[in-house]
Amino acid sequence: MAPGKLTRIAQAAALGTALPLLLLAYLSGPDAGVSGVPEEDSCTDCHTGPAGSGNVTVTFPGGLTYTPGAKQHLVVNIADAAQQRWGFQLTARQANSASTQAGTFTPGADGYTQLVCTQTNFRSQAFGNACVTNGMALEYIEHTQIGTRLGTTGGAAFEFDWTPPAGNAGNLTVYVAALAANGDNTSHGDHTYTARYTLAPASAVPAPSPAIATGGVVNAASYQPGVSAGSWVTIQGSNLAGNSRGWNAGDFVGGALPTQLDGVSVKIDGKPTYVSYISPAQINVQAPADSALGPVPVEVTCNGSTSPAGTAQLQAVSPGFFLWSGKYAVATRPDFSLVAPAGLLDGVTTVPAKPGETIILWGTGFGATNPTVPPGVLPPSNQVSNVSNTVTVTVGNIAATVVGAALAPGNPGLYQIAVQVPDSAPDGDLAVVAQVSGVQSSSNVLLSVKR
Repeated sequence: MAPGKLTRIAQAAALGTALPLLLLAYLSGPDAGVSGVPEEDSCTDCHTGPAGSGNVTVTFPGGLTYTPGAKQHLVVNIADAAQQRWGFQLTARQANSASTQAGTFTPGADGYTQLVCTQTNFRSQAFGNACVTNGMALEYIEHTQIGTRLGTTGGAAFEFDWTPPAGNAGNLTVYVAALAANGDNTSHGDHTYTARYTLAPASAVPAPSPAIATGGVVNAASYQPGVSAGSWVTIQGSNLAGNSRGWNAGDFVGGALPTQLDGVSVKIDGKPTYVSYISPAQINVQAPADSALGPVPVEVTCNGSTSPAGTAQLQAVSPGFFLWSGKYAVATRPDFSLVAPAGLLDGVTTVPAKPGETIILWGTGFGATNPTVPPGVLPPSNQVSNVSNTVTVTVGNIAATVVGAALAPGNPGLYQIAVQVPDSAPDGDLAVVAQVSGVQSSSNVLLSVKR
């Protein structure tokens, strides 16, 4: 059974007696994964009715070709003389891999279309702007509630933009499923239609080559210069990728971290890195094992085109704390409640640290561990890998007791530094600084303390 179908069955089971409502034509738009892609679903899985005499078509401005990276304005047309409410879902995939997304969608300005995205295992999804920030791999464009246009007879059109991958990705397939509904607010008596189109790459000017910004290779936690083997690194620049996404379960092979996502790879000092996130302006990678110190070259390759070399300052260690709002250390209590000024994060409860309590600071670049966990693999979830060298921490220039420092189980390159906030720490936003092997983290990172 298709993964999307399993998700919808689970949702229906949770709703119990609300099942009839679940089948009411998805007025606000369907779940991800009903556009007719092989091994996924289509509208026929929820809507029933006799065969209709209509159809669904997609108009492509340049015919059945695409220019890599060049936006196209697509129009979905649904025709059915007997019906009066309309919906659709469309996606694009690589022709040789129906599970690999091909390009991105931008809803039209009329409010009739919206984005929905999901992971490849269909266990979670998001709508709208969340699609571009949550790293989900599969993206769909579909109708909104106002886009269904109840009472419009004969047919309806939906307009939006599609931007193909930046590089030549070979043939691409566009899948579309459409619903021509009778408007009775049930799933019965509706007509469903599907279509698919294969687009070949057109001869075009090659996509711009990737370029790393000056000073654009930094510690992914602190955004300061200085990276180290196994630490998380952020690379900033332009044309670094043709799309935006984070890694997902399908990118891991045998527990190894991926060295490329969608044709994007990075080398530091000539060695492949492990790529967790790509976008046109930013890439996040885990640095490979390397004994070199000092300036080393960094290269980004996107669909066969390699950037001029940038520079990373390679260090033995590069301690840095991840940040909230660009200045507060990401910190939790042992129960994972969040430590930060009250109201710092919308919709989430945050409470300042109290003197004397133990908190966990989250960072990267704290160096070797015992047992050793090499870059590129997931730390065992049942193993504590303690930092080999002594870690010290000050809060407001007052020494804090370090309770423990270790890799977070199951999370490559992510360190947990457990500290007891000094009893004498005053109220306020205090600088929190770590030191390991003589290297300090940034002094511009704050911890909010309140008695």
